[in-house]
Amino acid sequence: MAYKFEVYTDKKGETRFRFKASNGEVMFGSEGYKAKASALKAIESIQKNAPGADVDDQT
Repeated sequence: MAYKFEVYTDKKGETRFRFKASNGEVMFGSEGYKAKASALKAIESIQKNAPGADVDDQT
């Protein structure tokens, strides 16, 4: 199993996605989107713009 984005509909009827690690653990989830296309665009943006994102540790 590889890393993946999982798209689903929440209890309010909004589209959300979660990012799962190769072991199936959820690493993060999204806000709710009224349109599925908006959720898919957000996934596309993450895939395109954050492959080498830095960590800003503010602890």
